[in-house]
Amino acid sequence: MASSDKVVETVIVGNYVEMETEGKPKGMKSKIPNLFWHGGSVYDAWFSCASNQLFYGLMGSWTAYLISILYVEYRTRKEREKVDFRNHVIQWFEVLDGLLGKHWRNVGLAFNCTFLLFGSVIQLIACASNIYYINDNLDKRTWTYIFGACCATTVFIPSFHNYRIWSFLGLIMTTYTAWYLTIASLLHGQVEGVKHSGPTKLVLYFTGATNILYTFGGHAVTVEIMHAMWKPQKFKAIYLIATLYVLTLTLPVAAAVYWAFGDMLLDHSNAFSLLPRTPFRDMAFITFGFACTPLYFVWEKAIGMHECKSLCKRAAARLPVVVPIWFLAIIFPFFGPINSTVGSLLVSFTVYVIPALAHIFTFRSATARENAVEQPSKYFGRWVGTYTINVFVVVWVLIVGFGFGGWASMTNFIHQIDTFGLFTKCYQCPPPASAVSPPPHGLNATTAAPLHHPFNHTHSP
Repeated sequence: MASSDKVVETVIVGNYVEMETEGKPKGMKSKIPNLFWHGGSVYDAWFSCASNQLFYGLMGSWTAYLISILYVEYRTRKEREKVDFRNHVIQWFEVLDGLLGKHWRNVGLAFNCTFLLFGSVIQLIACASNIYYINDNLDKRTWTYIFGACCATTVFIPSFHNYRIWSFLGLIMTTYTAWYLTIASLLHGQVEGVKHSGPTKLVLYFTGATNILYTFGGHAVTVEIMHAMWKPQKFKAIYLIATLYVLTLTLPVAAAVYWAFGDMLLDHSNAFSLLPRTPFRDMAFITFGFACTPLYFVWEKAIGMHECKSLCKRAAARLPVVVPIWFLAIIFPFFGPINSTVGSLLVSFTVYVIPALAHIFTFRSATARENAVEQPSKYFGRWVGTYTINVFVVVWVLIVGFGFGGWASMTNFIHQIDTFGLFTKCYQCPPPASAVSPPPHGLNATTAAPLHHPFNHTHSP
């Protein structure tokens, strides 16, 4: 462990030296190229962050728009066949099945369920991490045990019709957390010797980009939410407004926290660990259960319990879904790296590629386009413009999100496993006082290595 620490530290110091050397102007001729080409300042990071978030936010809104069109198309066709959905929640894989057949259904089901599973895992890890910084008398793994048991109570929420209070609380806490981090970082000011290197390696750039891809990939539960609406046709405008609102949270907090702490964020996945403990910090919280509800529906349908009217029986039947979520959160507590990995390998297909391709193939014939329940808007160029945007989304996400992003995120994820191991007791927790104290005279220094490595560098090993 000690030798690997030295390697990581050498890499980081080397990057800083290289960055500082490259950033120094060598003369008047170099100033203009540097103005347009060289950039590793906090402003460059802000430009990259803002442009990426805007870009993926709009792309996410577009594919949510496609999913809503396909949902309305599927439901209209089925209701014309006198199918009754009063005791049945329509899901994305059923839309694919009804419009394109079982092969599309199987692919959509596999990607969607895996994404929702790890999305629930990420939420559980985040909750345990936040609680640890409120009360560090217990380690993060123990908090994961406790909070996982508490979150199992979500099995009693029948459907998204019943999520009003939880969705409201989730939005309030998300808004509070974002603005707390923004204001607290500005009040805290910049740490001494703060560095703003920006992404100095491709692995860092694409890891960050796939985190943003995950941020705006929340519409894996689009169909279930639409099904809970009285007027699903209005979902398109609602999702765009929601995306714009999210941007008012993510852009200020990203800028403020990075301005204050800079490269320290490379080894602190949870920004709460960088801020002093205050009552305001301890009020921040994350709700759990939103992503796992669609998994409950899939499981209920698989075992024939979905249309059961007994809430207790359905709750009991859902419990096996909680166990793998709980277990995976304990195995892989790598909050940041698992975000980017899920974003590149799962969100890229579930939320972007499959909806775009499904729309193309659903309306590939002239008859299907002519009889479509909802025609594309003239603002998107009707069918030609819609197909052009769809092809762009598929190509971009496959190359940048899945290709480069998959390579970067897996490199980082494997590095975390090599550094910390599986089932780590307290990921990124400060080392115990005894672990960092000098060893007694005559003892080998390597015998007093820290139990928990406090760093989470995203550099390749």
